Formats: sequence, structure tokens, C-alpha cells
Amino acid sequence: MTPDLFARFEFECLPRIIDTIGRLHRRVQLHTLPADARDCPARLQLTGEGPPELRRYRFALDITLAWDGLEVQRLFGAGGDARFVAYLAALPGKLRAWQEPRGIDFDSLSQMDLSILIGGLDFEH
Repeated sequence: MTPDLFARFEFECLPRIIDTIGRLHRRVQLHTLPADARDCPARLQLTGEGPPELRRYRFALDITLAWDGLEVQRLFGAGGDARFVAYLAALPGKLRAWQEPRGIDFDSLSQMDLSILIGGLDFEH
């Protein structure tokens, strides 16, 4: 795994993911987090806090998305551009699908657990 690919992911792909999520959930703050280790890609943190009395769940939104390093590497191989475009198109559905089973509510900016890590992500749609 080369750190160059992770840097490309951070500078070429993460901004497009941030833009896609930001257009869907305008009240969610999106922060790029540095990699945990040299052989890991950067992560994305989604945070937000609405009025406590309107929360569906107990805790304010604090979700970290972490992609699998091998999947990031595959993005820069043959067909990677098309896979990434399809992933971005599927991302709204993925976010909706994560809500109920993971105890997340983007509308009220709340979640069931103090923090949520959604890791090992790939770019399948």
C-alpha cells in the first residue's frame, strides 16, 4: 500500500464525498480526520447537534466513516473512476440504510451511541 494513493484519496475523493453528504444533510458538519496509521486512508467525521428536546436519540451526531485501504487502492486501478461515480450516486441510499440498524437519525442530528464508527467501507454500490 502506498501512502501516495492515500494522499490522492484524501485530496481527490474525500472532497467529493463531503460534497455529496453536505448537499444531503446541510446541518451536518464534515471533518477530514488524519489516518490512524501510515497504512490507512484518512477518515471522515460527521457531527451535528440539534436541540436536545427534538432528538430522536440520546446523543448528538458523531459518526466516523473509515474506508478499507485495499478498497482505496482499487479505486485508482482499472475502472476505479466509474466505481467511484457509482458510489457517490449510491451514497444517499447508503446513508438512509445505515440509520435504523445503527441508531442514527440525521433529521434530529442524534444517535443511540456516544460515537459510531462505520469502518471497512468499500466503494460498491
